[in-house]
Amino acid sequence: MISYIDTHCHLDGEEFAADRQQVVERARAAGAEAIFIPAIDLKSCHSVLSTCAQYPGYCYPMLGLHPEEVRSDWRSQLSSIRPLLSPSSKTSSKTSSGMNISPSSFLLPPSSKNPSSDISHSTFHIPHSTPSSPLSIGEVGLDFYWSREFEQEQLLAFEEQVRWSIETRLPLMIHCRKAQNELVNILKRYKGELPGGVFHCFTGNEIEARELLQFDNFVLGIGGVLTFKKSHLPEVLPASVPLDRIVLETDAPYMAPVPHRGQRNEPAFVREVISKLAEAYGVTDEEVASITTANAKRVFFC
Repeated sequence: MISYIDTHCHLDGEEFAADRQQVVERARAAGAEAIFIPAIDLKSCHSVLSTCAQYPGYCYPMLGLHPEEVRSDWRSQLSSIRPLLSPSSKTSSKTSSGMNISPSSFLLPPSSKNPSSDISHSTFHIPHSTPSSPLSIGEVGLDFYWSREFEQEQLLAFEEQVRWSIETRLPLMIHCRKAQNELVNILKRYKGELPGGVFHCFTGNEIEARELLQFDNFVLGIGGVLTFKKSHLPEVLPASVPLDRIVLETDAPYMAPVPHRGQRNEPAFVREVISKLAEAYGVTDEEVASITTANAKRVFFC
């Protein structure tokens, strides 16, 4: 069976309040072995943590301040979010006993105590992770699509969270829209120190892809846009991005892929993205799933 990771899903949102358990069950049935959930502000940090606590070893939290949520109170928001991060969460690739950790060491049998984690196939577990331990700093970045009213605040807030990533060794989940030049300029200041991360919802061209992939251990997050009729990604990606620099995502409940476009997106729909990527790269669905899952584990768990 195909197995994949949805690296970006707002499963904590109100859009899933009525049937969250069913959404998770459909994701598992489709082959999703994990779902990563990003916060967008302080309030959502708590809803993300709460949702992940319901699905331990399956849903993993990412905490940060989204650029569209940056306002005049951004410093206060960040000062409240920062304590939620674990400074030592990724400082070592060894356990306290000195044993090396590899992706295979994340495999555990399903829990018999929590019905939410009773899945039909094996999942992985991060030895240092708990439901309150963040996997990444995100969703953070820059967004000047609608307005530049808080441009300076966004720049300062993003750079502060980049520094958090370096301090904690937690990778970044980056949102960037109409701001790549400014974003790259900030990242370049810390190029040799960054632990890695994801440029979420990439929809750019070959030049933009290569510019982003200059940063080691960063990958591009690819989702439903790939399947859209007017998308140029089926041509851009094989020409400029090796499969080992791609991870899968939904950005659910947004950006549902064809043939579900217009519906609420959910992790089970990643199968459509896998099939389109396989077609674009001339490989099998199984190869796409295997390679992108390995990429996610490399960025977030190693």
